[in-house]
Amino acid sequence: HCLFLRLGEPGHPGKSGTDGINGEKGDSGADGRVEEKGNKGNKGSRGWPGKFGPKGIPGPVGDKGQKGELGLQGQKGTKGDIGPIGPKGLKGEIGVQGEIGLRGPVGPIGPIGPKGEVGGPGPKGSRGIQGERGWKGDRGEKGKLGSTPVIPRSAFSVGLTTKFPPLNVPIKFDKVMYNGLNHYNTATGVFTCQIPGVYYFTYHITVYSRNVKVALIKNGNRMLHTADSYQSGEDQASGATILELQKGDQIWLQTHGTSNGLFADPDDDTTFTGFLIFSTSETTAPIPLLSL
Repeated sequence: HCLFLRLGEPGHPGKSGTDGINGEKGDSGADGRVEEKGNKGNKGSRGWPGKFGPKGIPGPVGDKGQKGELGLQGQKGTKGDIGPIGPKGLKGEIGVQGEIGLRGPVGPIGPIGPKGEVGGPGPKGSRGIQGERGWKGDRGEKGKLGSTPVIPRSAFSVGLTTKFPPLNVPIKFDKVMYNGLNHYNTATGVFTCQIPGVYYFTYHITVYSRNVKVALIKNGNRMLHTADSYQSGEDQASGATILELQKGDQIWLQTHGTSNGLFADPDDDTTFTGFLIFSTSETTAPIPLLSL
């Protein structure tokens, strides 16, 4: 037999119960323990250095640069103060002999002196006593004037008016200070010997902004050299020599090389001078003596 129980529906919630009595306070727990800090470890040793890397391949040598262009000429500096007076120079050469002057007029004729007495005869076989010497007789007529020898002459002195003349050709000095016989040609810059003899040549040059080499040329051959290495301001140099020339020989001055600092302006001169010291041609006939 089956027993069936019939359950009723749930009842309504009941009211809250009253609070219970507080329990007793529990015992205090044990204190917590803080672990101690550990000791600091030792510093580690330095590691080994690393290996060097391989050496790089050298790069190729660069090409040599081109030579720079010559810079523009700087402005001319102010002229410096005059330096102290230099030592006394050597005695100059003896100048060319001047022309012989004309003979002066003859003075007036003096009075006629008295005639001397003749000495008397001496003993036979002996010379008679000589009388006193008479007065000087009248002066004879004036003789004809003798010829005057011609003294040969040749000289010139010229200067430069342009700056930096062309290289390796005769310098054309166009400032004439003396060229009375025109033995120096200003159009070509060449002196041509007309009178065989011994000559003196000298030159004075001013150098500015670059180096210069100057030579005195005889018939194409260098006879005298002067070189000046430019430093600053304005440099000056000179040269001189004595040469024996034959008729037709040619003398000139020229710069040579690759640099030309030859300079001239109103305050600084470059000059070239030459003159005959004495002739080596046949000696001129002497002046004949006048008849008395």
